[in-house]
Amino acid sequence: MKKEIQIFLTAIMFFTRIPCPKWVDHDPEYLKKSAKYFSLVGLVVGSIGALIYYAASFVFSTEISILLSMVSTIYVTGAFHEDGFADVCDGLGGGWTKEKILLIMKDSRLGTYGVSGLVLILAIKFSALREIHPYLIPLTIISGHSVSRFIATTLIYTHPYVRDTAGSKAKPAAKSISIGMLSINAFFGLLPLFFFKTPLILLVILPPYLAKVYLGRKFKKWLGGQTGDCAGAVQQLCEVVFYLSVLVLWKFI
Repeated sequence: MKKEIQIFLTAIMFFTRIPCPKWVDHDPEYLKKSAKYFSLVGLVVGSIGALIYYAASFVFSTEISILLSMVSTIYVTGAFHEDGFADVCDGLGGGWTKEKILLIMKDSRLGTYGVSGLVLILAIKFSALREIHPYLIPLTIISGHSVSRFIATTLIYTHPYVRDTAGSKAKPAAKSISIGMLSINAFFGLLPLFFFKTPLILLVILPPYLAKVYLGRKFKKWLGGQTGDCAGAVQQLCEVVFYLSVLVLWKFI
């Protein structure tokens, strides 16, 4: 049990800024095994965002509450996945060979494609949540974070890791996962959906997964696989598509 707790806390330490005990470190072996808890980390991050929204809604408007929720999740994760999304936008937008794309994605500077993509995806995220009924927003936020991280793990499962970066902290986490790890992610990733009042909510899994398939084909074509940035981009895109899918579903039921 202590070992599993350490593995989970390793995932928390790697993907968030949440303080962990001093005995938790970036041990490559634990980091590799921590992939089984990516979706659970999403539940934690999403719950923080939902709590901030709920608390703020007693004082502020829905719009301000959503923005504060978004700020909280970005802060808690250190914009980890947003950075990956922006890097992928820059790489695929400005590179025409595998080597050039990977070089651009590795560059810490943000380009026009990255800035544009990040602004637009955050704007769509805010606008979609704003259109959802206020009482559904907390559960939708939690579900969006968990489901999108589960789908991101399917990319890691189906696409080989392509970046050769000796000493990289990201490589052990993004290199590969087993079917058992994927199953655990599926459990935690889909768990919040069962708290919605209608089983039709399960339909919203399909559009985010199709978004992952679309990006996955691009990654396969241009890179031959995936990197940590690719998984981050899939998480961000799938989270937004999930919110849009919930919005569409609720307009028809």
